Amino acid sequence: MQKNRLEAFSDGVMAIIITIMVLELRAPHGGTFADLKPLVPTLLSYILSFVYVGIYWNNHHHMFQATERISGSVLWANLHLLFWLSLFPFVTDWMGANHFASIPVALYGGVLLMAAIAYWILQRTIISEQGPDSLLAKAVGKDIKGKLSPILYAIAIVAAFFHEWIAGGLYVLVALMWLLPDRRIERTLAHEKRN
Repeated sequence: MQKNRLEAFSDGVMAIIITIMVLELRAPHGGTFADLKPLVPTLLSYILSFVYVGIYWNNHHHMFQATERISGSVLWANLHLLFWLSLFPFVTDWMGANHFASIPVALYGGVLLMAAIAYWILQRTIISEQGPDSLLAKAVGKDIKGKLSPILYAIAIVAAFFHEWIAGGLYVLVALMWLLPDRRIERTLAHEKRN
């Protein structure tokens, strides 16, 4: 089965997720900078979620560059990932609208955790379909960031009930970890082309 339809569908869903999030932003009723102050939590939660969707889109793109073919199980694993990503607009809006209250912050982390698990399931499904010597298996290697991220999300979920800003800081930390260029797949693909 060809992968281009899966990639196009996934790109479309992620674009819609970003569109829904930005449509939740409401302009203030005044014309001064002071009128923006109550919207700061909403803007911060939007920025964080936008970065996360961008990270997933980027990594999803790279993962499928190293994927030769897809199967029905890969399609379902991809839909599972898209389901959790589709909840980003809801938890983003709830967290921002409630000025980072503990339960919305914890639920935001829960969605991040489930999306990370869903991404790992998709990655493992592709690798099991293509074998341990596949390009993706070679590129992923030990995947330290992939293993560390869910642990930090779980810690952040618990921390949200004690101090919301610690949880938020952990969410930002994980995003920063993934923003650093991860060239494993690009290097592996380039190496394969040379050989």
